[in-house]
Amino acid sequence: MKVKIEIDTITFVRFWLVVIGFALSALAIFMARSALILVVVSFFLALALNVPVNFLVKFMPGRSRLGGTATAYIIIVGLLTGFLFLVLPPLVEQSVHFAESIPDLIDKNKDQINSINNLVNQYHLQEQVDQAINNIKNNASQLATNVGVGVVTGIGSVLGVVISVLLVLVMTFLMLLEGPSWLRRYWNMYTNEDRKAHHQMLAKKMYRVMSGYVNGQLAVAAIGGVSAGIFVAIIPVFIQGAPGNLALPVAAIAFLLSLIPMFGATIAGVLITLMLLLSSVPAAVTFVIYFVVYQQIENNFISPVIQAKTIQLSALVVLLSVTLGTYIFGLIGGLISIPIAGWAKILLEDYLGNRKKSIKKTKTGSVANLIKKAKKSQA
Repeated sequence: MKVKIEIDTITFVRFWLVVIGFALSALAIFMARSALILVVVSFFLALALNVPVNFLVKFMPGRSRLGGTATAYIIIVGLLTGFLFLVLPPLVEQSVHFAESIPDLIDKNKDQINSINNLVNQYHLQEQVDQAINNIKNNASQLATNVGVGVVTGIGSVLGVVISVLLVLVMTFLMLLEGPSWLRRYWNMYTNEDRKAHHQMLAKKMYRVMSGYVNGQLAVAAIGGVSAGIFVAIIPVFIQGAPGNLALPVAAIAFLLSLIPMFGATIAGVLITLMLLLSSVPAAVTFVIYFVVYQQIENNFISPVIQAKTIQLSALVVLLSVTLGTYIFGLIGGLISIPIAGWAKILLEDYLGNRKKSIKKTKTGSVANLIKKAKKSQA
């Protein structure tokens, strides 16, 4: 049996217009993905800074939102400046110590250099060594070109990062400044007061999830900073010649950089290792071993447990959300995956609760109708 389906021209055209519209929207989102990432980062940063800004607004003349936001930015800049003053002096001191030790290192390695020369002469390898040196000289121009291209590319990347950071800071400032007025306009668009109150309740719950995420990140960074500082402080007890004045700078570096999700702790580990390497290679190697072990503990135990308590998600859900977010959307996915998982939980619980209430009302109405019919039949 054949069934013939007739579709008029208008419906056919509308269908393909919808398909083309979705395709163009997806293409536009893909092409604007870099700008959208900056907007998303600014939005989450504004949510994170909203609590201290609201606190500072209470002390501003006339409760000025501009004054509170500007004060919060000044405090952040002050903390970063203090961080630099705390870290740079020990770093300069270690660099000077390393530069002063270079002559001693050369003197100690003279015997090894002489042994290499004797080995070359003994096995008649001078011709091969000269050939290798000539090859290096011949490729020097190409090497210089590659280095020059690398330097230009690196400068361009640094400038791009600086511009992106400035854009994020400006957008975050404007979001903090104008966010409350946007919210008031949005809530005033509601005509149904019950629905408005319900959506405001959901928004407050979702905002508490973001606040809990920020507090959890602060707690994880504090634990990491204190642990790194204590470990560096006790290294001189076991390794002779290890620096003993880096505990406080190390704790500051580990704490501040660990506030950056996903890759901040890695940057902190690299910087601390370089600082230790300038004074003692064994101390640097020891710290690398500690850092790798601690990162496994933090990523698989400390961070999931703390975030699970602060945003009321299980540690397994936190770990799964970070893993999926990172693998699907990269760094930004890992950054926003935990609060998004918390928001999804709130919306799912609300949907299931409303559905349960509607089912109960339907059952109650059906029972009431049956009772009415029974009474009518008896009458």
